[in-house]
Amino acid sequence: MQIQQNISLKPFNTFGIDAKAKYFVSVANIHDLKDILSLQDYPKKLILGGGSNMLLTKNFDGLVIHINLKGIDIVSENEDFVFVKAKAGENWHDFVLWCINNDFGGVENLSLIPGNVGTAPIQNIGAYGIELKDTFESCEAMSLKTNTLQTFTKTDCDFGYRNSIFKQHAKGQYIITNVVFKLTKHNHKLNINYGTIASQLEFMQITNPTIQDISKAVINIRESKLPNPKAIGNSGSFFKNPVISKTLFNTLVENFKDIPSYPVSDNEVKVPAGWLIEKAGFKGKRFGDYGVHKNQALVLVNYGDAKGSDILNLSKLIQKTIQRIFGISIETEVNIL
Repeated sequence: MQIQQNISLKPFNTFGIDAKAKYFVSVANIHDLKDILSLQDYPKKLILGGGSNMLLTKNFDGLVIHINLKGIDIVSENEDFVFVKAKAGENWHDFVLWCINNDFGGVENLSLIPGNVGTAPIQNIGAYGIELKDTFESCEAMSLKTNTLQTFTKTDCDFGYRNSIFKQHAKGQYIITNVVFKLTKHNHKLNINYGTIASQLEFMQITNPTIQDISKAVINIRESKLPNPKAIGNSGSFFKNPVISKTLFNTLVENFKDIPSYPVSDNEVKVPAGWLIEKAGFKGKRFGDYGVHKNQALVLVNYGDAKGSDILNLSKLIQKTIQRIFGISIETEVNIL
């Protein structure tokens, strides 16, 4: 373990922003993590996982701690379920593929989501009708205050839509070191009724899908809509889908008859932020080295050497425009640093 100086964070964030860390260290075990957190010489610390849910708008004048804990293990199992522990530094999609290859069900709809396992519970990642909380059993996290490990149950995590305790009153207080998932061994509960999964399976000529088929369908859909961060810098969906009142929705339908929605409760619906952004004219718009992706309006992209501040300003312009046209506030999924 070695602390380096003046390190570019470009390889460590999927936006490909060339911000620099004054100090940088990659941590591969709990012992080293405790040692690093105990150092008093670096009062400013930034915890970095897969770098997929962040937008760097400036250099970091402190110590960046890259969480590189690796390993996937079966903790326990019974006739119906298996409990799998994945360490925080595991790539999320690689973990999903590991589960699928072992015929463990529950995370197949979450295929190809960028990022690492350790950051997945923070925003309760979700896609195609499934959220992380649906298979989450517990996680272990290091307290930055006491340098001790603490276990969080699903109840402790207080999961919500793209939300958790780690984004609210425990924000910045813990580093998730591993996550335990409860997955099915057979009789998998398949979810194919969200988005275009059913039509993609039909296109694939599959009538009795397996979890492997669903994963492949999701991968096909995502690859057709979303740019690969290795080719075009991005963080996936930049904005959350807003939840609005049915009263507001009914008013909007009068002027926008094709506005889509998904029921949330008796009084609320969820509206796709991508539809709002596209309707506002931003889909495919390019501003030099940055812009909105041509196939998915939810995705802001870095085409080359954009600054984080450029992308931040674009996101603010989109938010103001959506508010002006629709009277809807859309929030960012991405952490702005």
